[in-house]
Amino acid sequence: MALQKQAGLAWIIDLGGAALFAWGIADGVAAAAAGHAVPGAAFAAMLGGGLVRAATAWGVPMLAVRGAQATTAPLRRNLVERLLGSGAAPSSGQSATLAIDHVATIEGYETRFVPARVAAAAAPLVAVAIIACASLVAAGILLGTLVPFVFGMILAGTAAKRASERQLEALGNLSDLFVDRIRTLPILRHFAAEERIARQVRVATRDVAERTVAVLRVAFLSSAVLEFFSALAVALVAVYCGFSLLGLLPFPDPETLTLREAFFALAMAPEFYLPMRRLAAAYHDKQLGEAARTAIAAVPEVAPAATAPAVFAGVEASALMIAWPGRTIGPVDLSIGTTGLLALTGPTGSGKTSLLAAIAGQIVPSGGTITPLSPHAIAWAAQHPLILPGTLRDNLALAAPDAADADLRVAIGRVGLGAMLAQRGATLDLLLDHRGSGLSGGERRRLGLARALLADRPLLLADEPTADLDDASAAAITALLRVVAAERAVIVATHDPRLIAAADAEVTL
Repeated sequence: MALQKQAGLAWIIDLGGAALFAWGIADGVAAAAAGHAVPGAAFAAMLGGGLVRAATAWGVPMLAVRGAQATTAPLRRNLVERLLGSGAAPSSGQSATLAIDHVATIEGYETRFVPARVAAAAAPLVAVAIIACASLVAAGILLGTLVPFVFGMILAGTAAKRASERQLEALGNLSDLFVDRIRTLPILRHFAAEERIARQVRVATRDVAERTVAVLRVAFLSSAVLEFFSALAVALVAVYCGFSLLGLLPFPDPETLTLREAFFALAMAPEFYLPMRRLAAAYHDKQLGEAARTAIAAVPEVAPAATAPAVFAGVEASALMIAWPGRTIGPVDLSIGTTGLLALTGPTGSGKTSLLAAIAGQIVPSGGTITPLSPHAIAWAAQHPLILPGTLRDNLALAAPDAADADLRVAIGRVGLGAMLAQRGATLDLLLDHRGSGLSGGERRRLGLARALLADRPLLLADEPTADLDDASAAAITALLRVVAAERAVIVATHDPRLIAAADAEVTL
């Protein structure tokens, strides 16, 4: 949080620019009122003050954003591990809200509120000290309006905290509802439940809207309190300075003001409440950020994993069990050394993919033991491989960023994609979207397998590598996996009898 605090202190430097600018204006007005030419020093002060303020307006957000990103990056990594690895993690919708929306909310809190809070703690006192150099009475007026202002902001802040917590809760409920209904859309259509589900979504959406309006209402209230006291303070300073210069004060004037001093005090008066204006503008971020931290803190911590061996020595699992709501996978025993081909078999839904995820450390088993592995020891060829918008080269290079084009072509040839590229007259610059449009299901799987081979890890996990392939292509992938298994350990989840027969061992779920 050091950078955010530095950003807050930079706002205090901004007051120096404001004082220079105000002095330049006051000096110029006083000279003009006396019938003299405006001195060059006045113009220089205004220019210098403007440049200082421009520099802080550019530098403060830059420092704050860098500091916020440094703070939230480890938080996001830790949260994702807790959401993926905790058996008590919330549903998909709630998890997405926590990992994406709540972390972004905390980043906004760190970017906007933290620097504003640091500045608001010291900048008003600095502003009063500067104004006191010209007028002690004007400085006293500003301090006098500060007490009721603080009391009003405390009341508004308490209401804002409660409203923000309710808003975040409603957002999480809406995300949860939406994800769940999308996942079960075919079932809902089968039972003609569209209208009932639409009503549920409307109710949840209305709830979010009402709670958002409640948050905005409190935000507008706090802004009204701030603007009232800010305007009152400037007005009182203006009345005092004007009456003092005219000699119309209804009490003995405790000080003698010149036009230059009076104008300087009046020009600086708005700067007293400016740090608190920034704080009020970011106060909504504070309430949302604190509510988001409270929600994230409720996600269970993942038990520390056993230390992974420095050198891959195989995988061994004993009585391994994975518990999901309503069903349990296992117990499973398996063992594979540094080389060989192990096939995980069983009907669809038996838990083959979940078992691969447990081997990779993505799921924390509910029972039994399994060899802890470093993520850098594992290459994964998923059933639905990740494809990013970009070229074929970009997608292959995810596994080996430094690989030469020749290495990429070798990997493509090994998995049988070379002929496909030749038929289409395509190259490594073949454009792909996030769905892999233009590639068949089997071609997408082979792209994932090519990427896993390029990673060159001692353990290869492949989920249904021969699915969606014709007999000749499936036989070629089976032969390739046999060759790879002579160099490293390969564990495949499969229904393919040919691949099962080629395996050194089989584990049936």
